[in-house]
Amino acid sequence: MTAIDSGQTSGLATLRRGLRLTPEFRRGISGTLLLALVATVGRIVVPVAVQQTLDRGLRPHGGPDIGFIRTAVLVCGAAVIVTAVAAYRMNVRLYRTSESGLAALRVRAFRHVHDLSMLTQSAERRGGLVSRVTTDVDQISQFMQYGGLMIIVAGGQLVMASALMVIYSWPLALLVWAVFAPLAFALRFFQRWLSKAYGAARERVGDMLSAVSESVVGAPVIRAYGAEERTARRIGESVDAYRDAQTHAQRLVALTYPSTELASAIATAAVVVAGTELGIGGHLTTGRLVAFLFLVTLFVSPLQVATEVLNDAQNAIAGWRRVLGVLDATPDVADPGPEGLELPRGAIEVRFDEVSFAYPGGPTVLHGVSADIAPGSRVAVVGETGSGKTTFAKLLTRLMDPSSGRVLIDGVPLTEIRFSSLRERIVMVPQDGFLFDAGLADNIRYGRPAATDEDIVLALTELGLADWLQGLPEGLRTPVGQRGESLSAGERQLVALARAYLADPDLLVLDEATSAVDPATEVRLQRALEGITRGRTAISIAHRLSTAEAAGEVLVFDHGRIVQRGPHAALVEEPGRYAELYASWAAQLDR
Repeated sequence: MTAIDSGQTSGLATLRRGLRLTPEFRRGISGTLLLALVATVGRIVVPVAVQQTLDRGLRPHGGPDIGFIRTAVLVCGAAVIVTAVAAYRMNVRLYRTSESGLAALRVRAFRHVHDLSMLTQSAERRGGLVSRVTTDVDQISQFMQYGGLMIIVAGGQLVMASALMVIYSWPLALLVWAVFAPLAFALRFFQRWLSKAYGAARERVGDMLSAVSESVVGAPVIRAYGAEERTARRIGESVDAYRDAQTHAQRLVALTYPSTELASAIATAAVVVAGTELGIGGHLTTGRLVAFLFLVTLFVSPLQVATEVLNDAQNAIAGWRRVLGVLDATPDVADPGPEGLELPRGAIEVRFDEVSFAYPGGPTVLHGVSADIAPGSRVAVVGETGSGKTTFAKLLTRLMDPSSGRVLIDGVPLTEIRFSSLRERIVMVPQDGFLFDAGLADNIRYGRPAATDEDIVLALTELGLADWLQGLPEGLRTPVGQRGESLSAGERQLVALARAYLADPDLLVLDEATSAVDPATEVRLQRALEGITRGRTAISIAHRLSTAEAAGEVLVFDHGRIVQRGPHAALVEEPGRYAELYASWAAQLDR
């Protein structure tokens, strides 16, 4: 199993990887940067205009030059308008690009989650996985749309203000840099603390979503056992843990605001004192000093904004790490892709060749299992709970891969067959058939999207379920509810069987598929299954005696090994594990 990692790589490295894996963010970036340059240049027009007006427009002799002042004001006004238009266009382009990139990132992450093996998914809490591709991406969105914009504009503004300060007075520029240098140096260390704090906050979001989602899905069980207070307490604890983690991170961010304000006040006071002395000495004009104070404001403003951007950046980096953790998780049950084989249709031959399997961190549950299943045969797999029956079925459908040995169909290892071909030829009906929040027809059509309503009705009729369909209030349009909760457990299993039948597989694997139906429905399904399994290979995990009796052959599992094999009639007459299981089933029926 491949664990989903959220390792602490550096923030810059994380952002670089994220942008490299999401090229949509980089589309049109040159045009956006050009607009950002125009918007940034416009911000320094006002200080320049002030300096020119004071030094050239307000002449000591002959009075003010009204024409020059009017021209400076008009140029300044035009520059402000151009700046506003450029900033608007830059915002629109940046929002459009970021939304396209985030949409692609969400889709890529969701698809990769589905590519991960059942073991990898089971190792992650569902709420944690959901948060990685929802709220974590939202944090990236907030940064890309606001923080990214501010970094572009503020960075350009900082560079231009610095350059113009040097032109006006390099001693004053050095003075301003000297004041802010310790703060910039401290922010490097502060960033590490903030990164850890926001990483912990993002983890708590996943815990909170897991607790909430489980309480919603498990509401009937919670009410049945009167566990409302315990559940509310658990949710409250997860919410409080997220609040505490987020508050801790915000407390760290709050430290930067007074630090920046203090540095700004010191820099402004130092410029006023030093600039006045330079002016008295004839090294600095009044216009340049006043303009320099404007430039100090332009210089300080990006640094003040940087504290807020740092907040969003660390939150986004923490989100990036979690999303990249999903994308970096290598599927341990991988699709061979274009290099894989496409197999022709027809009844499937199955072979297990010395197959062993162990769950991560656990003992071996299958020990050197070897078995050949002929094409078109009907096989029942029986055994006590934990004997390896369901693991056998999951390996056969390649929901998992063996720890050792090989599983082959028609002589080809499963690992060499494309998923598209494998899923078309082999269909598994799990013990708890999952239904989507849609109508009955849409859930059955999930097995064959191109099927018409007439195809679905025909499939239900062939299964002997026409009378059941007619008894539903809205027929094929009957809503099944979330997870099929509008139907009974037996009806949900009927829909799952109809879905599998409509898919028309060559190998049908039934994992205790009739365990949730009543005896009358089971009889009807057993008759229908005679037609369903004709011409194809069928393997049933037997939960009821009738399933084993109807099979052509029975595989008996015990402690991860096949201990008996043969037809029901022969096995029940010879001493062994099957006879014991049969006696136990018969005793239950007599009660």
